[in-house]
Amino acid sequence: MLADSFGRIATDLRVSVTDKCNLRCTYCMPAEGLDWLPGPVLLTDDELPRLISVAVRLLGITQVRFTGGEPLIRRGLPAIIARTAGLEPRPEISLTTNGIGLALLAAPLAAAGLDRLNVSLDTLSRQTFLTLARRDRLADVLAGLSAAADAGLAPVKVNAVLMRGVNDHEAGALLRFCLDRGYQLRFIEQMPLDAQHGWRRADMVTAGEILTSLSAEFTLTADGPAARGSAPAETFQVNGGPDRVGIIGSVTRPFCGTCDRVRLTADGQVRNCLFATAETDLRGALRSGASDDQLAALWRTAVADKLPGHGISDPGFLQPARPMSAIGG
Repeated sequence: MLADSFGRIATDLRVSVTDKCNLRCTYCMPAEGLDWLPGPVLLTDDELPRLISVAVRLLGITQVRFTGGEPLIRRGLPAIIARTAGLEPRPEISLTTNGIGLALLAAPLAAAGLDRLNVSLDTLSRQTFLTLARRDRLADVLAGLSAAADAGLAPVKVNAVLMRGVNDHEAGALLRFCLDRGYQLRFIEQMPLDAQHGWRRADMVTAGEILTSLSAEFTLTADGPAARGSAPAETFQVNGGPDRVGIIGSVTRPFCGTCDRVRLTADGQVRNCLFATAETDLRGALRSGASDDQLAALWRTAVADKLPGHGISDPGFLQPARPMSAIGG
């Protein structure tokens, strides 16, 4: 197992398949983009499945989520998913995407073995989308959502980040949009993971504020901690259910004590926390001829050193040097 010194067991693996993205969201990267990782340092289409196999067969991973950057940019993604689906025991396979290109890829990904996905959608306004993402691609995201539902990737989940003074007035509209289409909406507090290091707590729309805004239009009933388990989202029945909305208060209502995640970056580094300041290099060991057992041992050591929490509220908190696009969500 992947256990840390605080008794937490990592069973959920987040795998970044690329640091590249076709949007330039203001809370993630600058308008001019970033210097992408050079091709030779990225894990290949054979190396990624091997490390995932080590995690599943030897380390107790039961859930694999593919992330980026934007994972749909990775041409070999369907084949990587198919190889992951062929593992014994078979993990649950999910994907986080911005939805660009999903209209074409939803059916092939489902056929490859993808079980479900999350699509980022922060606004229903074309102009606000352009302001936030710096690209006029809202129609593509909406088409991708519809294609995912048609491909049977249900329940389709939607992730929304509210920005003060930009789209924070759209909480109710986003929820109505998702309820009407059978999507499951989750609001996520903006986290200090932008490449510009411009995050300010005062600018963040908090979980409490989101609840207040939604409660003005809907009756929300909390599901409670037993229903939540190790999931990051607090869930609420909407107008008596069965529909629900989730709120991930990563900053103001952290869930570090029940975290069961570990991350593998596109260049083969293990991160035991999204906000970790250290990484463990699996790519170098793999390319030097390490056995599966040796790779598993490195992975166990990396997770064993996990801190009790992300420390965002600590006076000495340091934002990770890598932005979200290079870490993987």
